[in-house]
Amino acid sequence: MSASPKFGPGGNSASFYESGHKSTLQAPKWISEIGLDAYEYEAGNGLTAGLATLSAIGAEARKHGVAMSLHTPYFISLSTPEEEKREKSVSYILRSLEAAEALAADTVVIHCGGVAKMSRETGMHHSRQALELLLSRLPEDYPIRLGLETMGKVNQLGTVDEVIELCKLDPRLYPVVDFGHLNARELGGVFPDADSYLRVFDRIGDSLGDRYADTLHCHFSKIEFGKGGEKKHLTFADDLYGPDFLPLAEAIARDNLSPRIICESAGTMAEDALYMKRATEKAFARLP
Repeated sequence: MSASPKFGPGGNSASFYESGHKSTLQAPKWISEIGLDAYEYEAGNGLTAGLATLSAIGAEARKHGVAMSLHTPYFISLSTPEEEKREKSVSYILRSLEAAEALAADTVVIHCGGVAKMSRETGMHHSRQALELLLSRLPEDYPIRLGLETMGKVNQLGTVDEVIELCKLDPRLYPVVDFGHLNARELGGVFPDADSYLRVFDRIGDSLGDRYADTLHCHFSKIEFGKGGEKKHLTFADDLYGPDFLPLAEAIARDNLSPRIICESAGTMAEDALYMKRATEKAFARLP
């Protein structure tokens, strides 16, 4: 089977607005016209749009062949020691899933949260409790992927191994790998070549199954970091911080993978997503 990686922006780029567009309702048509085929609806600061608006955006996405995902609010914390806050976080995720259904999205992206003064083991325990509560409120055949994201700050839950461990709880849980986050939390140099990227896909495939690895939902951006990990997202024009995308394009082509890669560059997410798509097409074209 031939691979079909997809690429798109997380939210609306500066160029989207500079070209005269004002509403996310216009985003699916616009990104399709510039050559992209995925879009992540950013609800990090909370969901403000109504279901009718989200349904209209979803209809536009279906019309233009754009694969949709949704990023849940940043204030969700599965790892909090406070049971009431975990229950509220579950309710925020359930509301996000209603929004995702309206958007025709097949994936929601969730942050597990920080550990503060807790041990990582305690944070993982609380996260399991929250996820078990969430899963108990959803049908066993729930079709939207519950994506747990790798994180960029050292004091946050979200190493590859932690995400895999949580995803083992239930087949409805899927890893979401942010390569910029992984590079930032290790203070750079994590992905020097294609093999280093492939080790992430292989670890997920070996632990959860090939279907999770082959169609992995990913985030990619260059990220400035300090001693605590992630500081801020940059653009592909930055040549100081990584990671470099070209080895990932080679990895995708070598293993015939079909990830969906959402670009979270600072303002240039559409242009940088298009760069990634073209680089990956060139990597496939170079194969013997």
